[in-house]
Amino acid sequence: MSDVLQLSPYYALLPELVLVLGAMALLMVGASVGQSSTDFVTGCAIFLLLVVCLLVAEMPAEKLVLFNGSFVVDGFARYMKILSLIGSGVTILMSIGFLELPSRRTYEYVVLILLATAGMMVLISAGDLIALYLGLELMSLSLYVVAAIDRDNVRSTEAGLKYFVLGALSSGMLLYGCSLIYGFTGTVTFTGIAAAATQGGIGLTFGLVFLFAGLCFKVSAVPFHMWTPDVYEGAPTPITTFFASAPKVAAMAIFLRVALTAFPAIALQWQQIISFVAVASILLGSFAAIGQTNIKRLMAYSSIGHMGFALVGLAAGTSEGVQGVLLYVAIYVTMTLGAFACILAMRREGGPVETISDLAGLARTNGPMAFLFAMLLFSLAGVPPLAGFFAKFYVFLAAIKAGLYGLAVIGILGSVIGAYYYLSIVKVMYFDEPAPAFGPMRTELKLVLAVTGLFNLLFFVVPGPLIDAASAAAKSLF
Repeated sequence: MSDVLQLSPYYALLPELVLVLGAMALLMVGASVGQSSTDFVTGCAIFLLLVVCLLVAEMPAEKLVLFNGSFVVDGFARYMKILSLIGSGVTILMSIGFLELPSRRTYEYVVLILLATAGMMVLISAGDLIALYLGLELMSLSLYVVAAIDRDNVRSTEAGLKYFVLGALSSGMLLYGCSLIYGFTGTVTFTGIAAAATQGGIGLTFGLVFLFAGLCFKVSAVPFHMWTPDVYEGAPTPITTFFASAPKVAAMAIFLRVALTAFPAIALQWQQIISFVAVASILLGSFAAIGQTNIKRLMAYSSIGHMGFALVGLAAGTSEGVQGVLLYVAIYVTMTLGAFACILAMRREGGPVETISDLAGLARTNGPMAFLFAMLLFSLAGVPPLAGFFAKFYVFLAAIKAGLYGLAVIGILGSVIGAYYYLSIVKVMYFDEPAPAFGPMRTELKLVLAVTGLFNLLFFVVPGPLIDAASAAAKSLF
């Protein structure tokens, strides 16, 4: 496969081209046939993402740079692209039940997810500020629309509007930061900025702050997290699943690439920013989730906290720190997809239910689902020997080796506090009086729950392949 790909100097763009052309073709099919094509478009979209994932995996190991440094394909990009594609593909798979409802049979939903994924792939490979913005906006514009795709639902429309308004504000801040950085360095490429930014300066620092503010919004980090609880709660659950997985991977990827390849000379300055954001996200995510009764809103605060934990690895600024972030993001995606498979299965005859009290006595009405959900919650809490423990262990270890002892201690304390609300859900499932049983769990949700639950449960048996892949991807960034 790799020999065939090397016939063209631009073969590095093949995955993105295949994905975009495939999305356009499916859009034409949907527009020609109508909403009755939704099932066909959905199946083709999952197959398309699988093909693109294989293309990314088959890319040669060496670093490839196109368009004068604007587009970079290296081990880091391949790793994060595969994670994004998996997140998007599993989200579409989990959306099949949602799309079967007569009022929600819309092929546009699937096409928008494909276009958002194409934006993520461009964002992950961005090598300059222009490619960064193009990828970010292609991803974001699709997400704004998909958040409000359920037009008959006021909450969904409100979620889309909030996300759009705050997203536009964050994009403006990011663009202003980019303009300042360009003004003070005279270049937009990350390598050029790194060469010109050796002396730092107040103007460059201001640009860095605004750029990081825009990126913090995309990863739901404090103090730019305010959209997350409302959008997670208001958007339909399959869409919330998407927001919580694939876009976080892409945003974290560009966060790492910008900080480490464009501003290595002023690492001491941005490490202070990242450390503050990480601490604030961990603490807010740990404390704000305690009083939540809606499980989607609780998962929103959980997501904020987990992005804080991941940023601890970035604050270290080392190859080990990046390895910790990459491992964390991969495990976080599996935990999140599994947890949302359970949330999607929370349905009774009247429709979906979202309050934590609806899970009461689940262990007696659906034992396998309760067990796997409990394992995922223990993993989110960082309980050993589950996968979530190793995710936190590696980022905290990197922070300690970098001398960031205070950050590591706060992270560990925040993890202990956060364990309270995860364990309280387990208590509700196992010790409260049973609520009425949920309807039968759909086959695709059972599959996702089984795979993600067993991955988190048995990760400690063979952790080597994922750890080695994260290590190789991290080294390619330096």
